[in-house]
Amino acid sequence: MMYRLIGYRKKVVFTNLKNSFPKKSDEELNAIMADFYRHLCDIIMESMKGFTISEKQLRKRLVIKNPEFSNYFADKGQSIIFVGGHYNNWEICAQAFAMYSNHECIGIYKPLSNQFINDKIYTSRSKYGMNLVSMKQTKKSFEQGDKPKAIVFGSDQNPSNPKRAHWVNFLNQDTAVLFGVERYAKEYNWPVVFVSISKVKRGHYQVEYSLITDKPTEQPHGKITEDFTKRLEQDIINQPQYWLWSHKRWKHKR
Repeated sequence: MMYRLIGYRKKVVFTNLKNSFPKKSDEELNAIMADFYRHLCDIIMESMKGFTISEKQLRKRLVIKNPEFSNYFADKGQSIIFVGGHYNNWEICAQAFAMYSNHECIGIYKPLSNQFINDKIYTSRSKYGMNLVSMKQTKKSFEQGDKPKAIVFGSDQNPSNPKRAHWVNFLNQDTAVLFGVERYAKEYNWPVVFVSISKVKRGHYQVEYSLITDKPTEQPHGKITEDFTKRLEQDIINQPQYWLWSHKRWKHKR
C-alpha cells in the first residue's frame, strides 16, 4: 500500500537513488526501491513493537558482535563517541546500546514537534538504559557526570545550517555533513567509533563496532567526518535497500 497505492515520497526516493547510482538502469533502481519500501514498513512495525518489547526479545533481535571493543575504553575510564547513520533498524539499536555497554550511554536526538509522538519515542529509546539528550544540550552531556560515557550520534541527517557543515562527496553527490562529531571529539579528545548495522534476517540485526580514531586531536581537519561518511557509504553500496531513501538528504548546495 505504501509503495504501490499511496506512493509515499516515491519521487524523492527514486531521485535519491538515481543520483546516488547513476550507472544503474531504471529497472535496477525500481527493484531497489521496492525492496526499500518493504524494509521501511518493517522498520515502522518493528518500531511500534519497540514500545512493548522485552529485554529478552531485544537481546535476541539485536546482537552486538563485539561489545568488548567499546568496553575496553570503558574499563580504562575512557569516554567515547559512537557515530552511525539511519541504516537498517537504528531504533532497535538505540534501545539496546546500554544493555551491552559498560559506559553510561547518551543518545543525542532532535525532539519532535508532536509532543505525543516525541514522548513515545523517548520512552521507547530510553527504556533499557539509554539517556536521551536534546541536540541543544549536547555540550552539557560531554561535561556533566563522572562515569565514562558513550555519546551516540546519528550523523547522516541534512544539516540545518550548511555554512557550518563539512562538505564531502557522498554517494556521487556533493553533500553537506554534520560536523558535530569531529568538533566534539577534538575538543574533548574522545575516541570515535563507527556503528555498522547489518540485517541478519527479517526482524534480526547485528551491530559491529570499528575504530575511526583514538587520537582525534592528531587528525587533519575533516578526516574524522570523511572517514565516517566513507564507512556508511560502503554499507549503503553493499545493501542500498536498507538506508532511509525517503529522507530529503540533499536539499543544500555548496
